[in-house]
Amino acid sequence: MELSNDVILRPRFKFIVNHDNEYLLSLFEIESKKQSSFIVTRVDDHVFIKIPKTKQHFWSPQLHLEINEDYNNDETSIIYGLFGPNPTVWTMFMFFHFIIAGLFIGFAIWAYVNWSLKADYAIQLFLTFFMVIIWLGLYFSGRLGKKAGMTQMHELHHFMRDTLRSKNIHAAS
Repeated sequence: MELSNDVILRPRFKFIVNHDNEYLLSLFEIESKKQSSFIVTRVDDHVFIKIPKTKQHFWSPQLHLEINEDYNNDETSIIYGLFGPNPTVWTMFMFFHFIIAGLFIGFAIWAYVNWSLKADYAIQLFLTFFMVIIWLGLYFSGRLGKKAGMTQMHELHHFMRDTLRSKNIHAAS
């Protein structure tokens, strides 16, 4: 079963390019020095493209590219891309999700114990269902955040595409 891209909070892509990876990585290094619209950082085979601090908002995305050499063909590379929020925002959201999941389990156990002891368990049951509502709120706020950063996602993608096209680099079939 394949999920639509609307459900996925961190979209990914992959394509093959007819150039070696060091050449492609150097293109991004060169382009980072020629422009100031994006912050481009290279670490080994990874390129991080970010929005400058002056244009960033809480939901601003970043594009992480991993440019690997294709071991089946020395003259091609595989580019893996991942759009995601600022790592601090992502970590905060995951932290909240784990806290809510832990509280949900704790309140559910507490409700079950009170039920099996034939004690009142309405408050525990309410808190258990309230954790589900909070989790849904977190999920939909993440979706709204993705929508708020969509324009910047397109800007990042166009920058990547234009950098690769600047030297007539096209995806292999």
